Amino acid sequence: MKIKIQKGHNIRISGVPTGAVERADKFREFGIVPADYLGIKPKLVVKAGDKVELGSALFFDKKNPQVNYPSPAGGTIKEIIYGERRIIKKIVIATDDDEAIARLDTIVVENSNREGIIEYILKANLWPLIRQRPFNTTARPDDTPKAIFISGIDTAPLSIDPTMALMGREREFRSGMQVLTKLSGGAVHLTVPIGSSAVVFNNLNGITIHKISGPHPAGNIGIQIHHIDPINPGDIIWTVNVQHVATLGSLFNTGQFDPTVLIAVGGPAVKNPNFLQTRIGAPLSDLVQDNLNTTANRVISGDVLTGRAVEGEDYLGFYHSTISVLSIDHRRPFLGWAKIGNSAKVYTLTNAYLKTGKRNFSFSTKLNGACRAVVPINAWEDVLPMDIMPNALFRSILAQDVEEMEKLGILECDPEDFALSTFACPSKIELSSVIRQGLELMEKEM
Repeated sequence: MKIKIQKGHNIRISGVPTGAVERADKFREFGIVPADYLGIKPKLVVKAGDKVELGSALFFDKKNPQVNYPSPAGGTIKEIIYGERRIIKKIVIATDDDEAIARLDTIVVENSNREGIIEYILKANLWPLIRQRPFNTTARPDDTPKAIFISGIDTAPLSIDPTMALMGREREFRSGMQVLTKLSGGAVHLTVPIGSSAVVFNNLNGITIHKISGPHPAGNIGIQIHHIDPINPGDIIWTVNVQHVATLGSLFNTGQFDPTVLIAVGGPAVKNPNFLQTRIGAPLSDLVQDNLNTTANRVISGDVLTGRAVEGEDYLGFYHSTISVLSIDHRRPFLGWAKIGNSAKVYTLTNAYLKTGKRNFSFSTKLNGACRAVVPINAWEDVLPMDIMPNALFRSILAQDVEEMEKLGILECDPEDFALSTFACPSKIELSSVIRQGLELMEKEM
């Protein structure tokens, strides 16, 4: 199947990573932020001072107690940082010089049934690699999905090309795809760019390959599901990040957790935007050290549309392959929106300014206005390639009308698919946050 996405927009942001890959994974500490795993209630199985192995369990989900969440390093639990109401904010592991690694005996995928493979992944504490829609939470091992989706294209700002991320991990990726064919109750879908000739995506047995083109958010799993196999009430679809497919394959090839991840470091506030081979949970301050233009910056684990802004000492998110950095700017421009200009100086998605040139822009944290009444000029609809009415859905969520939300298709939605609509919104409405509120309400009702 070929899919051509028409609606959307590629944000022309400066600081696009270039150059060769550098290695950055030798750090004295690593950390996990439980908030990266949506919808869980973590229960610790370790305490400060405990010894842990790479891949051993740090906590489990009270709502899904079969699923443990792994340590990204071997060493000693340095500290556990709590927030309000004793919510676990961060778990910090101080690494040992001789890092201990949790190991399992390998099994042969071809000779294993679905139940045996699920049990093996659970035993290795790597089930969080698999997420499910609706709600984009950690998959439930007892469920059988109607399909599994993997996106081989990433259109988010400053993101890394998945084919580049898989260089040197082709064998692991193929092994991981073989594992997923055993887990799915239906098809396993892989999307690749139209015109792609990447060898890593060739000759994958049992995989349905779709070719896709178009602006962001064409690379989002939610958009691809919508166009290939939409979610209906009662449906479950599992999704896996393309680099995590290789992580799964590595588990079955070696019997251990390989936390390696290739990331892009970019943004207007980065001196030398580059690519780093590091590992999940690496300290962000060390990854961007001496590579920032100013002292007042916002460092984001993830892309600028959907990532998590860091607070103090923080760590690379479990599902993130981008570090984005923006300069913090609170200055108000003279005359504001009323000033005359052109799109070579002022970024615009509309015809508010004369359009001249297509250079990249040094975006900052400035919002250029405050939240105001909704202006119905199709700003959301113009960049949302889904057959969904976002304005009506937004209103039904605010009214907490669960039946109307379901009729309007909220089960197909995820905040990342509406992040571009939030960026384009002239009213500064945080539409992504509202979608998340609606999904949490739906999950409680279901």
